[in-house]
Amino acid sequence: MGDIFAPLAHPAFRWLFAGRFTTVIGNSMAPIALAFAVLDLTSSVTSLGIVVAARSVTNVVFLLWGGVVADRLPRQLVLAGSCVVSFVSQALIAALVLTGTVSMPWFIVLSAVNGMSSAFAFPASAALLPQTVPADLRQGANALLRLGLNSGNIGGAALGGLLIAFTGPGWGLAVDALSFALAGVFFAFVRVPAARAAAEHKPSVFSELRVGWTEFASRQWVWVVVLAFTFFNAAFAGGVMILGPVLADTTFGREVWGLVLASETAGMVAGAFVAMRVKARRLLLVGVASVGTSVFLPLVMVLHPVPWALLLAAFVCGLGIEQFGVAWETSLQHHIPEDRLARVYSYDMLGSFVAIPLAQLAIGPLAHAFGTSGALLGCAAIYLLATVGMLVSRSVRTVENVPVVHPVR
Repeated sequence: MGDIFAPLAHPAFRWLFAGRFTTVIGNSMAPIALAFAVLDLTSSVTSLGIVVAARSVTNVVFLLWGGVVADRLPRQLVLAGSCVVSFVSQALIAALVLTGTVSMPWFIVLSAVNGMSSAFAFPASAALLPQTVPADLRQGANALLRLGLNSGNIGGAALGGLLIAFTGPGWGLAVDALSFALAGVFFAFVRVPAARAAAEHKPSVFSELRVGWTEFASRQWVWVVVLAFTFFNAAFAGGVMILGPVLADTTFGREVWGLVLASETAGMVAGAFVAMRVKARRLLLVGVASVGTSVFLPLVMVLHPVPWALLLAAFVCGLGIEQFGVAWETSLQHHIPEDRLARVYSYDMLGSFVAIPLAQLAIGPLAHAFGTSGALLGCAAIYLLATVGMLVSRSVRTVENVPVVHPVR
């Protein structure tokens, strides 16, 4: 048990853990709250797709810039600044919802602002972790951090479902805003060495992006996985996360949907404990094979949408996703030079997220054309094909779980 918590002996990791844990409590409520706030105002799946797509579009647009900034500036300060912007945007949308003065333009604009701030936070937080612990603790640190985040998601999603059901979605958004304010303080206390020495003349942003692209594209296993998750994430965000609340309103209820999301994160918590103990030489292969369990949730939503089956499917889905998450993070941190890691993460996230806005905009018309069940079955098929696509790649199957020492540049 002592080995599991070994990363917490490092103060920088403790502050990073505290900041990430705090934001996830609020963020686990935010998607549920936002979905039901838009549905309460418009009763339109298409409108909900437009709002969440606005966030995704700005997130995609600013991701590459966020990666460059996170490789140039102290990553902990980038995170703190992002928290300030997110606090303001979420506090304002919460106030508008609570006072009954919200409108679609406000939803769209503030969702876009929140997406922009997240574009800076994502690569900075991912690239900061290997600066907080020694190389031999990275896999354990990734698993422990994800364990904390998923534990927070359990409470947040369950509480969010209940809070929103009994008090309204505005309070869920308000809690999200407060979580950003507190997390910003925690991130400001992270103290780590610089990822690279300060250059007298910094290269241009485009030059930095070219270097990051070279690191990304030169490793086939990296872009194969990212390409697969272009479709995987689109199916999840455009299908399950939008059609889930719609299905909840017509069948099993809003409270159950919150518990379904909580059950998925419970599976991820269990998966994190498993990932801490996995010593596979082909860790990424194990992770990719495990992520195929995601197909069960949309299938059950269509074939047998009763609470116990939904909770079980979500748990199994989370268990598999977590094996992939830890394997992917650890593999990138082992094989990508530290001073270029945020830029590679930004390309990873750009590729993984780029199709999400299109999927979110298209899911309403698709659901009308083929029905909610047909759209969800399509999501299940995409999950399966994406997993098979990764498994047939030899480059993915042969990545070793060993840190690579890179020459100093």
